[in-house]
Amino acid sequence: MKKYWAYGIGAALVDTEIQVDDSDLERMGVEKALMTLVDEARQAELLDHLQDHLVHAGHASGGSAGNSMIATAQFGGPTFMSCKVSDDAYGDIYVADLEAAGVDHCLKNGRESGTTGKCLVLISPDAERSMNTFLGISETLSVEQLDPAAIADSEYLYVEGYLVTSPTGRAAAVRARELAEAAGVKTALSFSDPGMVEFFRDGIQEMIGDKLDLIFCNEEEARGWAQSDDLEVAFTALQQVARSFVITRGPNGAITFDGQTRSEVASLKVKAVDTNGAGDMFAGAFLYALGRGESYARAAEFASLAAGRVVTHYGPRLPAADYPALRETFFGA
Repeated sequence: MKKYWAYGIGAALVDTEIQVDDSDLERMGVEKALMTLVDEARQAELLDHLQDHLVHAGHASGGSAGNSMIATAQFGGPTFMSCKVSDDAYGDIYVADLEAAGVDHCLKNGRESGTTGKCLVLISPDAERSMNTFLGISETLSVEQLDPAAIADSEYLYVEGYLVTSPTGRAAAVRARELAEAAGVKTALSFSDPGMVEFFRDGIQEMIGDKLDLIFCNEEEARGWAQSDDLEVAFTALQQVARSFVITRGPNGAITFDGQTRSEVASLKVKAVDTNGAGDMFAGAFLYALGRGESYARAAEFASLAAGRVVTHYGPRLPAADYPALRETFFGA
């Protein structure tokens, strides 16, 4: 067994979650249920509009790959995270959260001056999240943040699709994949958001290379990649770029393909209050289960359980004590 069950690379963001209604989104011109990149001025403008909501705001480290690596680690699978934060207070929050979860990282070598990335997560009454992201120093994530030795000592490399928006981040993702392939490390990528597939298709393909070992996507992203509304067409299209994959379908469960067998897994029936981090939790729990040697179907059952649990809480992750309890309830040890 290698030292790390997964090595993640992605944008490091500190989330501010605020509860809003659809009229707030319309008034501010925010696209619902999508991730929108904004500059710092636009983020400040949105916060100014939401002054009367801030009493309900919560702060937590975020970023897609970071959330997943924290989840895998909290369940008991060691992980490593390559990311970039500055030497400001938000950077302190991010590093503290990684270390509290037991995630090794590249930030021990020092941090540059600048502004740590922040994501304003607007949660509407239907539990949908609309994200407005200022990448800050994360936009300059580069190959310098990679740890080739840690990549080689990992079972999986996990790349978030959001990196496609940054030229240096995309280059780092490509280089990480090349290092992983050379070391015989399995490669995984999350499409992350329908907008990444729609507007950055060529960049996503560059990050994929010839073929990945595993792709995570939701139903909308799968259809977007296939450029078809037919889920079966999407299934076939994913087979062209990945040896295995998972398509999450929200309340309709998930479809897995392990390279030979297709399986369908039902989701839990829960009262969702916040879907922020659900896909990240699914990926983190799935990678943890694979690290245990579980089948794709079994891993998806556990990941669906974990994702179903996290949407009943505000924020992208569970209370720390819930991870071992969930693991022991499902696996027995």
